[in-house]
Amino acid sequence: MEPTLFPHTPSRAERPTRARGFTLIEVMIVVAIIGILAAIAYPSYTRYVREARRADAVAAITRVQLAQERYRANNPAYAGDLATLGITSNASPDGYYTVAISGQSATGYTVTATPASGTSQASDTDCPTITMVVSGAAATPSPASCWKK
Repeated sequence: MEPTLFPHTPSRAERPTRARGFTLIEVMIVVAIIGILAAIAYPSYTRYVREARRADAVAAITRVQLAQERYRANNPAYAGDLATLGITSNASPDGYYTVAISGQSATGYTVTATPASGTSQASDTDCPTITMVVSGAAATPSPASCWKK
């Protein structure tokens, strides 16, 4: 047999087939990357959700303030409870806070919004309670960092 200049090229049927798809190590790398991204993103997400839900407390306090001013226009002092104001529930509009009135007098009162138990707001350590102290013509929100401007 004579040597040929061109070696035999295998036909398509003779070539070994390559497996298609991903290897286990490639899949594990992708899973690790997704896990790292989730570990970074989830705490930020929950923080933003807690901050956004504080608007529920602000809405509830504002509702009480408006009702107090309507009541005070016809009475010598501010109301001491929500029922007197015609507010039937102490829950905020979305239910993340409970609202209470204290320290009422002829010239002022305090409205306090406390996170409702069993809600995600109960873990809000930055703003455990949100208050509005009304004294005369001045209204002072507390803590100031919990009130978005």
